[in-house]
Amino acid sequence: MRCQVVLTLLLALAASALPVESPIGVFKRSVAPGTIIIKCAKPGVLALAFDDGPYTYTQTLVDKLNAAGAKGTFFFTGTLYGCIYNQAKAVKNAFDSGHQVSSHTWSHKSMANMPASQITDEMTKVEQAFVNIFGKKPAYMRPPNLSTSAAMLSTMKQLGYNVITDDVDAGDWNKKTAQQSEQMFSQAGTSGNGHIPLMHETYDSTVNQLAKTNNLQIQTVADCLDDPDGPYQAGNFTGNGQNKC
Repeated sequence: MRCQVVLTLLLALAASALPVESPIGVFKRSVAPGTIIIKCAKPGVLALAFDDGPYTYTQTLVDKLNAAGAKGTFFFTGTLYGCIYNQAKAVKNAFDSGHQVSSHTWSHKSMANMPASQITDEMTKVEQAFVNIFGKKPAYMRPPNLSTSAAMLSTMKQLGYNVITDDVDAGDWNKKTAQQSEQMFSQAGTSGNGHIPLMHETYDSTVNQLAKTNNLQIQTVADCLDDPDGPYQAGNFTGNGQNKC
């Protein structure tokens, strides 16, 4: 039966303490919309960042993160694996549990050659779905296939989105086993600033078997960047009543 193995990574990391930062590091760092961010802004942390949901495993992953006292980041799409509204309960549970909910665009199409108008449409459709489901617009996104362009980054700046890629690829999308993914993290090591990995909640091995990772503390992407503005855009937003794609 699938979804049986607990994330041993989470159990090992949830109680670990952050290293004490230097006095300079205590000051909050700014995060600039429209620029590419590949890793955390401080050492000793790991931002579990899951792409391509919501999916069959979303609620299971939320439950396991909650049980371990850890917070992850979900980069959700609108229609990649069915309509996001079909998984509205799991999406809202992720938000209500304190996990970071971010954008992975509406249809998961590469943005490298998209015109600005289409990029804007991809972003505003999924952010409206988020408003309808839990009342917030995200301030973070990860581009499908990690593809970017000058037009894409300029549009993200205008829309107020911080652009996240990665500095460690778990390789689950490329048929890497959980053990091989663990080796990727081990090779990345604990020196320097913390890691933002490329991972996918749609793979059973990623959700259920990823093993321990060098005593790094799990944080959301916004927390690992010490973003003073947090993971969501400021303001009050009104749903439009939509519940179908």
